[in-house]
Amino acid sequence: MIRQFELVEIIKSYDPSANEDLINRAYVYAMKAHGSQLRASGDPYFSHPLEVAGILTGYRLDTATIATALLHDVVEDTFATNEELEKMFGVEIAKLVDGVTKLTQIELQSDHSKQAENFRKLLLAMSEDIRVLLVKLADRLHNMRTLHFIKNPEKRKRIATETMEIFSPLAERIGMQEMKNELDDLAFGEINAEARDSVLKRLDYLRDEGKTLVPSIIEELSKTLQENGLNAEVTGREKTPYSIWRKMQHKDVPFEAMSDIMAFRIGVDNIEDCYKALGVIHNAYRVVPGRFKDYISVPKPNGYQSLHTGIIGPEKHRIEIQIRTRSMHDVAENGVAAHWRYKSENGVSGKPTDGKQYRWLRELLEILETAAEPEEFLEHTKLEMFQDQVFCFTPKGDLINLPQDATPVDFAYAVHTEVGDRTVGVKINGRMMPLRTRLKNGDQVDIVTSKTHTPSPTWENFVVTGKARARIRRYVRAKERDQYVALGSAMLERAFLEAEYPMTEKALKGVLKIFQKDTVDDLIAQVGMGHITARDVLGAVYPGTKKESMAHKLSKIVPIGRARANRAKKKGGYAGIPIRGLIPGMAVHYAGCCHPLPGDRIVGIITTGKGVTIHTIDCEGLHQYEDQTERWIDVSWEQSEEQENDNHVSRLHLTLLNVPGALGALSTVVARGKANISNLKIVSRSTDFYDMLVDVEVRDVKHLSEIIAALRATPEINSIERARG
Repeated sequence: MIRQFELVEIIKSYDPSANEDLINRAYVYAMKAHGSQLRASGDPYFSHPLEVAGILTGYRLDTATIATALLHDVVEDTFATNEELEKMFGVEIAKLVDGVTKLTQIELQSDHSKQAENFRKLLLAMSEDIRVLLVKLADRLHNMRTLHFIKNPEKRKRIATETMEIFSPLAERIGMQEMKNELDDLAFGEINAEARDSVLKRLDYLRDEGKTLVPSIIEELSKTLQENGLNAEVTGREKTPYSIWRKMQHKDVPFEAMSDIMAFRIGVDNIEDCYKALGVIHNAYRVVPGRFKDYISVPKPNGYQSLHTGIIGPEKHRIEIQIRTRSMHDVAENGVAAHWRYKSENGVSGKPTDGKQYRWLRELLEILETAAEPEEFLEHTKLEMFQDQVFCFTPKGDLINLPQDATPVDFAYAVHTEVGDRTVGVKINGRMMPLRTRLKNGDQVDIVTSKTHTPSPTWENFVVTGKARARIRRYVRAKERDQYVALGSAMLERAFLEAEYPMTEKALKGVLKIFQKDTVDDLIAQVGMGHITARDVLGAVYPGTKKESMAHKLSKIVPIGRARANRAKKKGGYAGIPIRGLIPGMAVHYAGCCHPLPGDRIVGIITTGKGVTIHTIDCEGLHQYEDQTERWIDVSWEQSEEQENDNHVSRLHLTLLNVPGALGALSTVVARGKANISNLKIVSRSTDFYDMLVDVEVRDVKHLSEIIAALRATPEINSIERARG
């Protein structure tokens, strides 16, 4: 256990201006507060905060962070209060300790929402001051070093899994690679001890075989660089057992085929020398294609900078080379702690600069604000933290880093939430491209926006960033509710009108308790979603009311089947519930069996939880609902001026002559008719003819009739009819 004067001496060695009195007071206060408390190892509990402080001195952190480490458990585990800490140690340290204290045990347990909620607290606390996370990571590192003292194997495994899933990625995200590697290795040894032992045995064998090889490679590389006038230091770095195992598992690479188990680092004085060293190495040895990466020009999101290349090096061995300045190496190993240190050495106090390497943290906080449930937040944050990156540029040259397989929609939301919401198109490297295009490193992305545009629900099917997905879901949820309220209101108005009763807000408020709803809109939305029927609400408001279902009325007028197409409404009857204005895919869905169009006679089938599915009145698919008359509602298009140019999909069944140019003739006629082919499937083919199904986007039935008439007049088309299934 580090003694008090030793801790002070370590801090003073790298920070002569450190507040010695503050450290002494924090040391004594924490030791007295924890008193006779013991850890699982049997050591005094105070040894834990002391070791945490010791870990952080290794990163040369400021006095306030070290004092926080000493005090980080006193509020949670003793009678100390935050007010008392503020009085004795000041506002800054009290806030830091409070931030760490709020991070209650983030445990992987069956209650997934509790884990997610605690993860929220973690990010909220560290958003106030990144030093909170530094203390928490050091706390976790010491707990992992002493994990073997816990007797319960299930608890050990849970803590190890939690470390690997949450704390290790966070350490990586703030660039603390050295800490990440140790956390991973300790967790790996608990979760899969046999695999770790196997990898270690192979490494031992490799070290024994190459005990003279590594020094000789270092010597030759050093000599080559020195002969070219470079002051460089060459060292060897061995890949950790966990990273070796993960690569073997994820990329299905056998141990013997891994070329980067041993990498060699070249440390130089400045960036110019980095590129000089790269030129020297590439000139002296054969380069392995596809292995060069420039993280100096385009740093990783956590601030990591280095040149990576693969060569057939000394003695014909394939090796990996990393070239960086000595300050870059410090940042590569210590991340945000190194950034903090350089900032402090420049004489500037306070939090580290809000550089681009911390944009991911701000984005996670934006996700926190838009996610509906804690579980959804955890899902999105894991998306943000675990994926590899691609780097793209705005037209002005600003760099945007995104997860691998990101799309222009992800890019737009990374630029700004409003840009994402208003996206209508994209130019990638000057060419118009689909919004679902996967971006590649170096792409220049120019987002085309419109002030009137809103997010499309279909975007969620291809975006990969948590920020984009959370924003789209939020919009869809809000829009869906509006749609269900509009549909439910129309259904209720129709039901009350047919029963010749007035529908008032007061009347609906009176039955909220019956349906266990808080507001009238909640009740109406449930009707629109099909969870509650309009007749149920009518019956609750006016008990004893008997309402005949619309499907039953329809079945009296015409029999179920194609004869329904000849239906005639009674004189003075009520118009169907209007569906125009409702967005397809939300409260209203168009049936894929009959592809209804404006102008078709239609009927609605209520689908619980999904609103209404629209069928043509003569659709064969309606047979399955013959005995479910309560699900039928009468609907109408009620076309408005602003919607008369909306496109709908209709399916055509064609027989074409098997001659050159037949498909060209088909597409030409459709294009001249100002329609668009959205899908095409060849059903069968013979020597003379082939049958196909063609999906055509048209405005309404009249527009489709014009297209069909034009196609029938085309010599290459033998027959055509509207498909009904």
